[in-house]
Amino acid sequence: MKDHIQTRPAFYRYHNGEKAPLQFSVAEYESRVAKLRGLMSDAGIEAAVFTSMHNIAYYSGFLYCAFGRPYALVVTPDQAVTISAGIDAGQPWRRSFCDNITYTDWQRGNYWRAIEHVTGKGHKLGVENDHLTLQARAALDEFLAPKAVIDIAPATMRQRMFKSAAELDMIRAGAAVADVGGYAIRDAVAVGATELDVTMAGRDAMEREIAARFPDAEYRDTWVWFQSGLNTDGAHNPVTNRALQRGDILSLNCFPMISGYYTALERTMFVGECDPASLAIWQANVAAHEYGISLLKPGASCAEVTHQINDFFAQRDLLQYRTFGYGHSFGVLSHYYGREAGLELREDIDTVLEPGMVISMEPMLTIADGQPGAGGYREHDILIITEDGNENITGYPYGPDFNIVG
Repeated sequence: MKDHIQTRPAFYRYHNGEKAPLQFSVAEYESRVAKLRGLMSDAGIEAAVFTSMHNIAYYSGFLYCAFGRPYALVVTPDQAVTISAGIDAGQPWRRSFCDNITYTDWQRGNYWRAIEHVTGKGHKLGVENDHLTLQARAALDEFLAPKAVIDIAPATMRQRMFKSAAELDMIRAGAAVADVGGYAIRDAVAVGATELDVTMAGRDAMEREIAARFPDAEYRDTWVWFQSGLNTDGAHNPVTNRALQRGDILSLNCFPMISGYYTALERTMFVGECDPASLAIWQANVAAHEYGISLLKPGASCAEVTHQINDFFAQRDLLQYRTFGYGHSFGVLSHYYGREAGLELREDIDTVLEPGMVISMEPMLTIADGQPGAGGYREHDILIITEDGNENITGYPYGPDFNIVG
């Protein structure tokens, strides 16, 4: 049996079928990789070994499904190769703009043997420290014997913050898809409908819209969080089967995913009516939302914007109800991978906004259960930073005039 296993390859190329139409042109990916190679050259890195979903997707077009197996993209001065598991057969090659190598399960460590086939041994390597586990780092040292290991994650995050024209087109399309989901949710809100009922209406509408706009894409991961009553208190609370009641506060959250690209629409709503205490909180949060949008322009730092909105809430004795930052980046990210953490509206982020960046404005106030106006209030628009301000690409209306429904 051992001899039989030893005759099996550690890795091979399974280029099955024709390359699939990718979300972006080959020239777009080549441009990204060229800029990456510039970063590598500046740092003296001879090969970059990416292991995260977001960087592999950003530089190659391939968004992997791990299911407990490791994946990689290896970039050298003259090669770009995705490394994938045999269970995926030819799909990773079809969805990579570049070369692909499949590793096998016949012998432990074949993943690293496939990587070493591209990198060689004893070189200066770039890795993602925020994704590389201790176990993976030990294997990297064993199989690749690097001369040095350099964290390239911060530099690649910085690169991803600046969107190309093609990315901006994609993000605009994603925002429009989210609007479609928002209108479908609005139509589905009714006394007696459940959070799950409304969620499915929004999700199905978005997936149909994505398929119409992008017929050659892969479809996965689009989702809705639709929360009601007490369940609105957290921005990431899962959907339940609670039935809606008249006077309920609602939180509409649409998240279309298109080839790894995330966009979002988030709105406060009420079923049928809104009591005066709730209306006052809602209107204050809408005012903060509009004020925050006015602050997003080139030259402003994330921390400065955050402090200004803090002051806005503090003057109204509402700052104590804020629980998290006021916005974040967009691009290749989702709720289980990726984040451009350096572009978030928080007190501890000093990144200065520049044209080509994309960021949300999403103030949220949470009033505890049993208090007047109880619930979570959040509005969320997507803004592209321009030369002299911003472009708001979210179309679905916010505020009480449109969002007391059912």
